[in-house]
Amino acid sequence: DHTNSSDPPAMKVLRSRQNINKPFVPCTMTRRLTALTLAAAAVLSADAFVPSPSASAGRAAFATPSTTSLEARADGLGEDTSALMGNVGKAIATAALALAVFNPSPAFADGQTEKFKLPPIDKNDKMRCQFNDSKMGQANAQRDKLYDLRQCKLSGQDASGFDLSGVIMTDTDASKVKFVESQFSKGYLHDSNFEGADFTNGVIDRASFKGSSLKGAIFGNAVLTGTSFEGSDVENADFTDAYIGSFDQKQLCRNPTLKGENPTTGADTKFSAGCSGP
Repeated sequence: DHTNSSDPPAMKVLRSRQNINKPFVPCTMTRRLTALTLAAAAVLSADAFVPSPSASAGRAAFATPSTTSLEARADGLGEDTSALMGNVGKAIATAALALAVFNPSPAFADGQTEKFKLPPIDKNDKMRCQFNDSKMGQANAQRDKLYDLRQCKLSGQDASGFDLSGVIMTDTDASKVKFVESQFSKGYLHDSNFEGADFTNGVIDRASFKGSSLKGAIFGNAVLTGTSFEGSDVENADFTDAYIGSFDQKQLCRNPTLKGENPTTGADTKFSAGCSGP
């Protein structure tokens, strides 16, 4: 006999079939679901689980008039059944909410995923380090191949009006580049040099400048929706008339480098971003 005396009857049957001689230890998820089920059962009224009379016993009512059946009948029990199903629904919703709390799924903004992995740089592509305009669905950053400008030296170039959506830049020198009226939807712009770059009237949507230097950059009248400046250096940058969402603006205002005055426009950096206080 491979069963354990402490096992419930159902477990003894299962153990005898599987030839397992180990005490039953429920997994973490099983224990959690069991606890949630018990909690849900406590929420429901006691008479919610009274079974319907069997077919052999007919449709005879139970002795007490307060007892309800799970099966709606033509004699007015429909409302009781509706109330019962409402209680069951609440219990299920409570259990689902508890699971969500115990197992939360983190959400990351574009380019902010902690374990974001990039493919190797194709150093055999001699034409890689060039600004290429794309008209293929800028909102979704669609391209026929990866737009990779990592480790490229692009300082002082003119990319005005270019659609650079989906571009990947890490360790890239884009200092003093003219990005006037350019588009950067879903740009991965990490750990790069954008000092003195001009993004006037540009659309920098859902992009990430994490770890990049934006000293003296100009974002005049630019659209900065869902764009992150986490860990970037924005000293002396100009955000005059830029459209920044309220949440993104709060994050930008917390950046300790948000200070100084733009050397080209003379705008006060913190004031131009709409941030108050010292």
